[in-house]
Amino acid sequence: MHKESSDMLTIRPIGRVRSPLIDRNRAPKQGDEGAPEAWLEFAPDVEPGLRDLQVGDEVLVLTWLDQADRGTLRVHPRDDPSVPLRGVFSTRSADRPNPVGVHRVTIVEVAAPTRVRVRALEAIDGTPIVDLKPTLDRRAER
Repeated sequence: MHKESSDMLTIRPIGRVRSPLIDRNRAPKQGDEGAPEAWLEFAPDVEPGLRDLQVGDEVLVLTWLDQADRGTLRVHPRDDPSVPLRGVFSTRSADRPNPVGVHRVTIVEVAAPTRVRVRALEAIDGTPIVDLKPTLDRRAER
């Protein structure tokens, strides 16, 4: 039987980014552009899901870019007005209707059951974390 679905989704933060980056306009655009190490601090109720994380693991941190302009549909890539406007879905702009951030990072420390330090995270301090996923190396699976 088909169940009626709603247009509304519920995403519950599972943690927050703790970073020296506090100003969105001064933060690097991508992690490999000088982003510092940062802490991922998770809610106690998700601790069982974190238990197998290890130093050296490469993971994708999905965040909710809560300072984004959700009404933006066209942007100058990298905020460069000399570059022609593009549709937001062909860019990695934080400003977009559903501002989900995707950050590829490497774990450098697992300090407590709910605290993980990562390398090269461009998200600013306080950014909500909505999920964490391992990266997949297709070459290793063959």
